[in-house]
Order: sequence, then C-alpha cells, then structure tokens
Amino acid sequence: MDKIIREINERLQTILDQYPDGTVKEAMYYSLKAGGKRIRPLLLLQVIRSYGLDYHPYIDVACSLEMIHTYSLIHDDLPGMDNDDLRRGLPTCHKKYNEAIAILAGDGLLNEAVNIIINCHLESHLTLSLISCLYSSSGIAGMIYGQELDIQNEGKELDVTTLQKIHRYKTGKLIACALKMGSLIASEKDVDIWEDIGYTIGLAFQIQDDVLDVTSTTEQLGKPVGSDESNHKSTYVTLLGIEKCQELVNQLFKEAIEKIYSLRINHGLLLEIVEKLKERVS
Repeated sequence: MDKIIREINERLQTILDQYPDGTVKEAMYYSLKAGGKRIRPLLLLQVIRSYGLDYHPYIDVACSLEMIHTYSLIHDDLPGMDNDDLRRGLPTCHKKYNEAIAILAGDGLLNEAVNIIINCHLESHLTLSLISCLYSSSGIAGMIYGQELDIQNEGKELDVTTLQKIHRYKTGKLIACALKMGSLIASEKDVDIWEDIGYTIGLAFQIQDDVLDVTSTTEQLGKPVGSDESNHKSTYVTLLGIEKCQELVNQLFKEAIEKIYSLRINHGLLLEIVEKLKERVS
C-alpha cells in the first residue's frame, strides 16, 4: 500500500502544479500534503485491484475523492464550524493563511475534483456515475447534511440512533462512496454490498474517533483532544462508555470482514486496510 500512497501523493502534486500560482493554490497543497493516510482513495483503488484490474488509469479518480475529503476538513476547521487550530499536527489552513484563503482553498478543491474525473476520459456513462456518486455523497444529501445535523445537535443530549444518523451522513457517506466508486469501475453489480461495507467501516471509524478524543493526546492525534467535550457534543463514549465502544468497534469490523468475504474478489487487499484501520491510533 505504501507504493500506492506515494503514487497518489505524486499525482496530487502534479494535478496542483497545473493551476495558476498563488496563495490559494499554496493553501490547497498545504492541506493536501498535511499527513493524511489517504484512506478513502486507498479503499477505492484496492477495490479495483481486488477484481484483478489495473488501478493506474483510475488514480486521478482516487485523487478527486481525496480532494473532496480535504476540502471538507478545511471548512470543518473554520471558526464558523469547529474552530480548530490544529489538523494533522499542523496549524489548520485558516490559521496558516487566513479565513478567506481557507474558504477559497476548500472551494478550489471541491470544484476541481469534478474536472479531474472528466479529464480521465473514461466512458461517458462511467464518468457520470462516478461524478454522481462523489457529489451526492459529499453534498446536501450526504456529508454536508451530516455536518448540518452535527451543528444543530451541539449541546443536546442525543440517543445512539440519532448519533448514528449524524455519522452515517457526516463520515459514512464518503467512506461508502470510496468503495462504491471502486465497484462502479470494477463490478457494478456489487455496488450495494460495497456501500453497506462502507457504512459499517464508517461507523466503526467514527466510534474510534470518539474514543481517541478522550484516550489519546494532542501529539498522537495531531489535533486537540477533548474537543467533543468542549463543544458540548454527545458522543459514543458519553453514551456507551469506552469499553462498550471498543466492543462495538470490534463487532463492526468483524461484520465488515464477513461482508468482504461474501464477495468473489482478492479479499486480502481489502483486509489489509481493514486491519490497519482496526489498529489506528489517529
């Protein structure tokens, strides 16, 4: 996987090189290169590989997904949203530059993601399917809706069902999108099960984040710990406790693995990522 991550990073650099020089372009790359693990593009490309296909023609599609994810982080960190000072151990984009530049950098990544897919020159129906998947998953019926629900529910005592709804949209939609996009390329008939796997992994991922917010350190996470408490957010930890959360994470990853084994693919390529996610500390 390290080789694929290097290829993604190199391609992201090449993509940004084509844009006009300026502070916005600098801020876009600053945020893109700030230590992300490239989980979403990796999931997309590993799905393609698991069907025995060459992933190289689709690296730009994976890059577009990472650009959408990074734009969302830039905007989430803004004073009007989560108001965070650190991201991946570095000053957030608006702290490094300023709020206006951060907004434009996020907008730039959001807008250019669609052009990157168009410029892959894939078959028309596949291009449209990939764009539709990416923008519906990240838009007002996807990730943005999850962020809206998250903001609306700050300071409220929530039940687990409401919390799961928030994170199905805020976190799960884009992770599910990564797997769906890989399936649209490699095996369209399996799209529904890949989406289900994505939601399962996304929920586990979010519960891990809630646990890490109270058990880790700022140095380990690369962002302030205890932010959920300071923002008066209900979390899986406040509702279930750490021990129950860890049990639930293990159960969800087990379910995801069982679903992966139900597919006729090279299972090991996906299990490698799942195992790394199970063990993540940031």
